[in-house]
Amino acid sequence: MFSIPGTSATTDTQVFGANGHYNNFTLKPIKPGSMKTLRLIPVLLLFLAACTPSGNEYHVAITGQDSGDGSAHDPFRTISAAAAVAQPGDVITIHAGTYRERIDPPRGGVSENQRITYQAAPGEEVFIKGSEIATGWEPLGESTWKTTVANTLFGDFNPYVDQIKGDWFNPMGRVHHTGAVYLNGHWLTEASTFEEVLLPASATPLWFAVSDTIPEGTTTIWAQFPGIDPNNELVEINVRQTVFYPSKTGINYLTIKGLTMEHAATPWAPPTAEQIGIIGTNWSKGWIIEDNTVLYSTCTGIALGKYGDEYDNTSANSAEGYVATIERALKNGWSADNIGHHMVRNNHIAHCEQAGIVGSLGPAFSQITGNEIHDIHVRRLFSGAEMAGIKFHGAVDCLISENHIYRTKLGIWLDWMAQGTRVTRNFLHDNGPSEDLFLEVSHGPCLVDHNLFLSPFALVVNSQGAAYAHNIFAGRFYIYTGEQRLTPYLLTHSTEVAGLAKNESGDERFYNNILIGQADLGLYDKTVLPVTMEGNVFLHGAKPGKTESTPLTNPDFNPDIRISLQEDGWYLEMAVDQSWSDGQKRQLITTQLLGNAITPNLPFEQPEGSPYRLDRDYHGLKINAENPFPGPFVLDTYQQQPIKVWRGNQ
Repeated sequence: MFSIPGTSATTDTQVFGANGHYNNFTLKPIKPGSMKTLRLIPVLLLFLAACTPSGNEYHVAITGQDSGDGSAHDPFRTISAAAAVAQPGDVITIHAGTYRERIDPPRGGVSENQRITYQAAPGEEVFIKGSEIATGWEPLGESTWKTTVANTLFGDFNPYVDQIKGDWFNPMGRVHHTGAVYLNGHWLTEASTFEEVLLPASATPLWFAVSDTIPEGTTTIWAQFPGIDPNNELVEINVRQTVFYPSKTGINYLTIKGLTMEHAATPWAPPTAEQIGIIGTNWSKGWIIEDNTVLYSTCTGIALGKYGDEYDNTSANSAEGYVATIERALKNGWSADNIGHHMVRNNHIAHCEQAGIVGSLGPAFSQITGNEIHDIHVRRLFSGAEMAGIKFHGAVDCLISENHIYRTKLGIWLDWMAQGTRVTRNFLHDNGPSEDLFLEVSHGPCLVDHNLFLSPFALVVNSQGAAYAHNIFAGRFYIYTGEQRLTPYLLTHSTEVAGLAKNESGDERFYNNILIGQADLGLYDKTVLPVTMEGNVFLHGAKPGKTESTPLTNPDFNPDIRISLQEDGWYLEMAVDQSWSDGQKRQLITTQLLGNAITPNLPFEQPEGSPYRLDRDYHGLKINAENPFPGPFVLDTYQQQPIKVWRGNQ
């Protein structure tokens, strides 16, 4: 807070702060005649003016025309036409309807306060699709139909020729294409052979395509529509690789708000290649992606990834591996000044077959908050090393908070250099067969606190330097003890590499967690580096590690955790015992208590350097600092009761 002199009343106003947040400033009166202070008024007014968004507002409507001027009375027909003229400080307001185009923004904003904003008109539904409507279906008997389209529909990118491939991709013995067929919005499944699509349809209808591969040729698509005439339904096919993605790097400070983006023929997105999603930032800084719905991507939904170059997809089997990718990225501007600082918040992301949100190096210094991510890699027609609700490489100083992740193969996967990262207040359940959280080859410090890990497989650690506090772990653990890869650790709050080190097991801290069932901290008994464990509660067979001197164990107590979706949101119920409070003395978790991660010799602290003090629970309620209650919640009763843990479905 600060005072602006010369005002006659105390008033609250707001100006933009870092990362697009508003900061509160208080206007207070001053004593009359204070000329020295009054001389500051013009400077401060200029400051406020600079912090206030300004510029033109362009309108887009399906009733418009690209020859218009973009005003409310003469709107553009396409979003791309508005993008072509928008300058820093401008807003593009998109009105209700379906837009079938790829937006390739030619420029971005110049600062947090002079951005270019793409937004849905208030209260209006806007759909942007990478698909086109397919008509002219001919029946072939049983449930199979056929249509043929001219390749001119695809331009220079035909997704029915484009194969999914790349580093760490496993096709599982067949060919996969980035194209897809959709019936009334939901996709069909690609058949592995032409013969399959001619068979009677099962519960999973199939499609298959053959293309002449030449621009003047055609592509024929066969698809199963059991009991349906597709000519009387909405059938769409992928045409575009992406929906909102700049072809150039360094398109900074964009806001994309309130849009539904779907149906994209996205490529495989490993950490060693350019990463393209339905929407993606392409090696830039300062995007705000909020309140959007992102659905049906062949591979990835939102991409915060690296740039593309001649080394794309060449590193999976090379001796240099990902280390060389990092070295090249540093030469290509990977720093806090140029890359990351994105806000990805309150989006609904679903039906992506690689990752909901992916990013290699590009997510550094970003905040991923309040997103609902589900149905990720559920078809499992192919495999690989990049499948998760959130999969980041180089999540330096990231905040991953208050996300709801379920029905994914793996919940959150932080791979390489999760340094300064905090994972807090996330709600994960019904994920698998892999785990809710995987920390891989990072040296820390990384803080994991106040999360609900409720899937059968809770945690995999192939890493070091993490602190786990006030979580519920309701599934089993797996701890690697022999990882020998040399991976980077960084200078504090930086992307600059300080050195390479093995990921010897240990250097972990477990404080004030609730562990249930197969959760087993005894897996840490044979680690190379020391492990600290205090204040944890072990229920229904969960096992403590030998380094915890006074664990609170109750092998016969089943908290019987249940989650349910009600009209106003998701709720958790669990049995609670008073001994969790009375039977053990616990410490408040602070930066001082956690000490330093061993390899980088750095403290657990916030990105701006301030210390942690975990004195608030999952809901932001004040914790008893003298003896904190274990787990994520401050409870005022020991009776079983529903606890709201997530808002209603979007």
